[in-house]
Amino acid sequence: MRQRLKQYLIIVLAAAALYFVLDNHFVIKKHRVYRLPKATLNLHDTFTSLDNKRPGTVLENEELRDAGIGDLMVELGMLTEEKKNRLEAKYTYTE
Repeated sequence: MRQRLKQYLIIVLAAAALYFVLDNHFVIKKHRVYRLPKATLNLHDTFTSLDNKRPGTVLENEELRDAGIGDLMVELGMLTEEKKNRLEAKYTYTE
């Protein structure tokens, strides 16, 4: 009985971990990891690095843009608020 409960507990913990990964973007900048909530559960762009990428390239991705990557880049000092708004408007308009 105890062994069966351990198995169920392991299954529940694995399911919770999978749900957490499916529900968040993990953005890596240097040695820090930032979490952004996703709009839908999927594995697209779950792990994204901002190292060696231009802000415009990152903001081209609609899923990351919807999750608020622009605000994170402003907070990290990669962009100004004006430039973020301009890039978001550009990529939203072209799609």
